Amino acid sequence: MKLAFTAVLMGFCLIALAQARYDTIPNQPEHYRNQLSKFQLENKSSANIIFLGNSITEGGNWRAMLKDSSVLNRGISGDNTYGVLNRLEEVTRHKPAKLFLLIGINDLSKSTPQATVLQNIFSIVGQVHAQSPKTQVYVHSLLPVNPGVKGFPPRYSKQGEISEINGQLKKYDEALKYTYVDIHGEFQDDRLNLDARFTKDGLHLNAAGYAHWMAYLKKQKCL
Repeated sequence: MKLAFTAVLMGFCLIALAQARYDTIPNQPEHYRNQLSKFQLENKSSANIIFLGNSITEGGNWRAMLKDSSVLNRGISGDNTYGVLNRLEEVTRHKPAKLFLLIGINDLSKSTPQATVLQNIFSIVGQVHAQSPKTQVYVHSLLPVNPGVKGFPPRYSKQGEISEINGQLKKYDEALKYTYVDIHGEFQDDRLNLDARFTKDGLHLNAAGYAHWMAYLKKQKCL
């Protein structure tokens, strides 16, 4: 696995080095710092499940939906792949049985190259395997977006890039030893946008969206 991971990562590193410069700071740095400080102050626990990501993850009441008080929500609004890499040791110290990752859309909103986003996601996976070997890693596809919904932030209109990243995440799941969870198709409408029934602004999910997500994870026997 180590050789396969190294080969894949090196390939994406070479592509990324040829790209333009990009912004690595989370969209809400103060919120990021505050949340990370709060997480670090929590006592170490043997969490069965951790959800890791940005605002889409932070907005989910995972404990209530799973009826499990040990579930940890490690979503931080505005976070990107660099922010997750920076705080990953706080996550892996809990040695979760399962880790569910959804990250990357904020990187794309800042025009971070796709190769760099993938490189970082693969690095997250590799570090989790190294720091918490018994953790089963689930990598979600990026969700579709819907620019037609009121309040949609235009910089997130990245449907083509989202689909391309998802294709690569699916391609390398076996080589890098993670389970790919394709929620993208589950949330599309007939125009291939994020179904308006599941979103409040074309980007973030509403209560129906989280319920749909949870039902899919259970249907796929991820939970």
